[in-house]
Amino acid sequence: MAVRRLGLIMHGVTGRMGYNQHLVRSICAIRDQGGVLLAGGDRVMPDPILVGRNGEKLESIAGRHGITRWTTDLAAALASPEDKLFFDAGSTKMRAELLDRAIDAGKHVYCEKPVADSFDSALSVARRAARAGVKGGVVQDKLYLPGLRKLRMLRDAGFFGRILSVRGEFGYWVFEGDWQPAQRPSWNYRKADGGGIILDMLCHWRYVLDDLFDGVKALTCRGATHITERADERGRAYAADAEDAAYATFELASGAVAHINSSWCVRVRRDDLVVFQVDGTLGSAVAGLTRCYTQHRVNTPRPVWNPDVPQTIDFFGTWDEVPDNQVYENGFKVQWEEFIRHIEENGPWRADLREGAKGVQLAELGYQSSRERRWLEVPPLDAALLSEAAE
Repeated sequence: MAVRRLGLIMHGVTGRMGYNQHLVRSICAIRDQGGVLLAGGDRVMPDPILVGRNGEKLESIAGRHGITRWTTDLAAALASPEDKLFFDAGSTKMRAELLDRAIDAGKHVYCEKPVADSFDSALSVARRAARAGVKGGVVQDKLYLPGLRKLRMLRDAGFFGRILSVRGEFGYWVFEGDWQPAQRPSWNYRKADGGGIILDMLCHWRYVLDDLFDGVKALTCRGATHITERADERGRAYAADAEDAAYATFELASGAVAHINSSWCVRVRRDDLVVFQVDGTLGSAVAGLTRCYTQHRVNTPRPVWNPDVPQTIDFFGTWDEVPDNQVYENGFKVQWEEFIRHIEENGPWRADLREGAKGVQLAELGYQSSRERRWLEVPPLDAALLSEAAE
């Protein structure tokens, strides 16, 4: 058994997601466990080089985690034959250009969503990778949440019967930055910088709906900018012109209806920061990030509408929790391991750049629906992409 080195260029690790989830909880954790185990018994050990604009931050992060390589020269990093994988978790506005440069340098690419700030750009990146013969992937972390993995188990077991509807509530109150520091970077709320919750979250809901339930056939979406002025990281007021809430309804290919509210302007009174309720003919389930509760047809209470008397049914008490019968590892780390196996031994992989483009497609249609205030069909993507890729 041998240990294979995987040279990895990591861009965007000075940001919250890039540092916490991708560097510390994924790549460092993989290195600490001795690498990624392959089918034949070999192990793959990631050897990252950290890339960004702030050398002091990069040097500090590298030293903190025992990483020997960092640079502010992206061109030199891409030119090095020692590294064959490029990862980006930087700002959305820069992503398509960075991926294009990496693909042109012959690197495999893996990135946070969205893969671009427009559908055309996302398609262009996918086509470029197809022509270059490099492998590409996009992060789909929500599918690895314990709560959603339990939903998948229930679906596969036939628990729901015919699924009728999916209802999702996502979000929390993001402080405006004046009285208390905001939990999210200020660029999230500026259109010019690629901000907006429609682009940020509809990419997630596309793969969640497609993978767990059925393909998205049509949608209607209403975006809103509820908080129009915020304070940035230095306390300076700025105009928040990107939408901070989105209310979207999706028609699925099965005929089921999904409605998902996404908001950074909502105070939480539910089980978790994201909650999905799935209702079917045989049973229902409610899942958050980690926990999942079910109610079967035979255990469903019989409420009767009577506004003249207090409610006597404890509705929360009529649900049963799905137990944790297995250990759920960090989803970002698990997906990193899957992508590394995809690169090294052609392991199974579904979250390619084409799937990433589907997320941007849905977001762009969401913006169009919000402007025009109407339902829109979601055209199939495969035929258009493949014909262009073959040119």
